[in-house]
Amino acid sequence: MPNKQHSTTITLPRGTLDLTYQTNFSGDSKNYELEDLLGFAQRINPKRAFLFVSKVLGRHIPVTPSTMRHAFTDLANLVPDDLPEPILVIGMAETAVGLSAGVHQALQTRYPNALLLNSTRHAQHDGNHDKSSHSLLTTFSEDHSHASQHLIYQSADKVTQAQLLASKTLIMVDDEASTGNTCVNVVTALRNAGLTELEQVHLTTLVDWSLSQNQSDSAEDTIAIRLPNIDFHRHHLLSGAWQWTDAPNPEPITMPSVDTTEAGNHTLGETGNWGRFPTLDSTDGFDNYLLQFQTAFNVFNQQAQFEKEQLEKRQLDKKQLPKRILVLGSNEFVWLPFLLAEWLETQAQNATVKFSALTRSPIALGGAITTMLSFSDNYGLGMTNFAYNVEPSDWDLIVLCVETSADSVDDIWKDLDNVLVVSPTL
Repeated sequence: MPNKQHSTTITLPRGTLDLTYQTNFSGDSKNYELEDLLGFAQRINPKRAFLFVSKVLGRHIPVTPSTMRHAFTDLANLVPDDLPEPILVIGMAETAVGLSAGVHQALQTRYPNALLLNSTRHAQHDGNHDKSSHSLLTTFSEDHSHASQHLIYQSADKVTQAQLLASKTLIMVDDEASTGNTCVNVVTALRNAGLTELEQVHLTTLVDWSLSQNQSDSAEDTIAIRLPNIDFHRHHLLSGAWQWTDAPNPEPITMPSVDTTEAGNHTLGETGNWGRFPTLDSTDGFDNYLLQFQTAFNVFNQQAQFEKEQLEKRQLDKKQLPKRILVLGSNEFVWLPFLLAEWLETQAQNATVKFSALTRSPIALGGAITTMLSFSDNYGLGMTNFAYNVEPSDWDLIVLCVETSADSVDDIWKDLDNVLVVSPTL
């Protein structure tokens, strides 16, 4: 029985967004309605005026870690069994690098040897690693994005690299698909870079808007047509199509300069490998990161050092934890911070713990974006970063997680007495 079609119109200052959509009732996952998954806002971007704002991703709207984990797992559960291996899970920077890790982790219950690899906009040639680990595999363009260029790195480990190149199934993870162009660009770039054994591509998104307005269930998939000799599939929690109509005489906008893939002036600390390079274990580095948090939290509270056995057991006195905790990742560094937020949620059972992240994405106030903080990025790129729907006074403790040194953080955060900066030891 086909799922019921819905339609709605979203009015934004620069135009109207007409949506037709259907919820996904297949599989064992929760039934997500449009209002469960999305809000809407206006991009500060002349290439595309609107933005789908996820309510389960933990990027522009603070979300409880358990809600995020359920969405990760429900999405992964839509991916079928018996896929040809080796399998590569690839996530799109910056918005979907945590989502891809969550999907990958859930998939490993069925595909323990699946690799995770995320695209990045941060060139990896800092001084902390051997240059051999920084060889680019390929690049691709996300045409509509505020920062269109992406980098994909290969592995310095010969066995991992051989598995990567032998991949037969690609599971491409993103928060949403809107035209399918990015998927085609990624697959084309990977095949040209040596992944010549690819047989299947699974576009796996929270919401898929890349269907034609007039496409029926029997119509040939427009993305599949553009991927010759590939068995193409889609998996999503909600799907549909959009049509944008510009408002008459919209005011011109100027987008901040955020389209760069430079490394920045601030060195990246050692946080393990959570997907910028191909990895089997996305939690690599979390144990050390958790200890860094515990130590920093201890100093923040000006209390005695934890006993060694407490650290080894990863225990905190739950009475120490405040009632309202917000964990903020930064740009692409979100997966280990999410795992920290998830750990805190289990420890502080009587507290509210939510997760969100700093971003380079310029979004206008209005709609799903109620507040905006702007500040200098912590990578030393000289660009503006943003935190959306974060009112610092609403939280007893804000844990700001960065992969650079603590002194790289803008004074807007340093000047707040409820902000704890957690950074790797450099």
